[in-house]
Amino acid sequence: MTLLNLTVGELLEKQVNRYPHQEAIVYPELNLRKTYIEFNEMVNQAAKGFMALGIEKGENVAIWADNKPEWITSQFATGKMGAVLVTVNTNYQARELEYLLRQSESSTLILAESYKGTSYIDILKEVCPEFEYSEKGNLKSTKLPFLKNIIVISDDDYPNAYTWKEVISKGSTITADALEDRKQTLHPKEVINMQYTSGTTGFPKGVMLTHHNIVNNGNQIADCMKLTAADRLCIPVPFFHCFGCVLGVLAAVSKGTTMVILEQFEAEKVMKAVSDEKCTGLHGVPTMFIAELNHPNFSKYDFSHLRTGIMAGSTCPIEVMKDVMDKMGATEITIAYGQTESSPVITQTRTDDPIELRATTVGKVHPNVEVKIVKPGTNEEQEAGVPGELCTRGYHIMKGYYNDPEATDAVIDRDGWLHTGDLAVMDANGYVQITGRMKDMIIRGGENVYPREVEEFLYQHPAVLDVQIVGVPSEKYGEEMMAWIILKEEAAATEEDIKSFCEGKIARHKIPKYIKFTEAYPTTASGKIQKFKLREYATKALQDKGGKQ
Repeated sequence: MTLLNLTVGELLEKQVNRYPHQEAIVYPELNLRKTYIEFNEMVNQAAKGFMALGIEKGENVAIWADNKPEWITSQFATGKMGAVLVTVNTNYQARELEYLLRQSESSTLILAESYKGTSYIDILKEVCPEFEYSEKGNLKSTKLPFLKNIIVISDDDYPNAYTWKEVISKGSTITADALEDRKQTLHPKEVINMQYTSGTTGFPKGVMLTHHNIVNNGNQIADCMKLTAADRLCIPVPFFHCFGCVLGVLAAVSKGTTMVILEQFEAEKVMKAVSDEKCTGLHGVPTMFIAELNHPNFSKYDFSHLRTGIMAGSTCPIEVMKDVMDKMGATEITIAYGQTESSPVITQTRTDDPIELRATTVGKVHPNVEVKIVKPGTNEEQEAGVPGELCTRGYHIMKGYYNDPEATDAVIDRDGWLHTGDLAVMDANGYVQITGRMKDMIIRGGENVYPREVEEFLYQHPAVLDVQIVGVPSEKYGEEMMAWIILKEEAAATEEDIKSFCEGKIARHKIPKYIKFTEAYPTTASGKIQKFKLREYATKALQDKGGKQ
């Protein structure tokens, strides 16, 4: 298969030429419908608006919002005028937002006013107190010296920030020729998207993805699903993840598919959208599909048009897969595996794979992608059927971690192989099964959590001497976190104390569900803490209480 040589903006324009009057985006809750030609006009206005603010090609523009129309518009607008879109997790709190804005050197922040009861404006004021008395477009922050522009997605006016409408209005001062000239300076191999991930080691790092990375990955994902312009894909997964903006948006646009978008996941809203809009595809992590299948109103909705979709983010139980195929009619649903550093999909099942392979494996390698299973810590390939670390190479590998060449060199070797840190086994037919992770990454409901980040935070609690975070099985989320804590001598703390210390300071999905106080950790002879034993103890204790939580 020939790789596409297109920028993100050119990918959209290709479909505008092919399917100008096909619906591009549908927001059922907002009663918003735009054809490809109408959506493209929205994108052009936003691109010119960003240029009018003085945002240059290569500048980093962060976006912190749920799946609003402004989010997807920004994705393609930056794809046309060349700013790098930095995606911000909607669950972030002050500490995480400050880290991301500082590390990414973002010049602009686009944000919603709030999300699920959390005021983003208040968090911004905490991180950047200068915001309250700054001039529009001339923010001067001590902590965030690169940040100049704040754009609020709101109908209200803000004296110290641009509203989205103001940005669109300012775009009228930029000519179509000026935008065209900017587009001509863009190259598919340039970075256009940056997503923060804990990766396999350390604190979150900015994964630099090029047009070439994500345009081609989206196209190949769509091919595995057999997507066409006749399909209508429901996207309830967050745009800030690759799942939303690549497996969802770019896969759809690569074929001229209609996108039916939910701003936030809510099981019944998803079912209603699939039913009312006659969706043929649906994305979700297993917990989303479980919530839909078990909803008391499930039988009220029509899934007769559903054919395909993607289940990803964590291992899919075979019974859930069967129910999605039998009860929801998605007989051609696929499973995808990858990581942000590989933009993101490496392997995927195909629509005609037997259900056993779709439930027990993550499919076969994508076209134009190489995969090898090596003996952990080496480049020595394992035989078929023998577990090892999954490594991958090809067009899909990130440009690197932003401003972190050492971390980049730690995961991409001199021959261009990305070492994923995931343990896998490949059978003689090329089907891959993920068996574990070399590191201690915890995946909770599709969200990656790196224990060290949470441990470092909990060390700040005045009563905590030491803390170790491990993952324990959860039927609902795949994994939950348990914190094993040693308290300081003569100090006291309860489970509630620890959890309340976390509230509002770190994202909800990073707060340990279980707290266990202990006096010592199991260690090796050399004194290294044996986390696997803590996991075993925790899992057994939960099972003794009545099975997986």
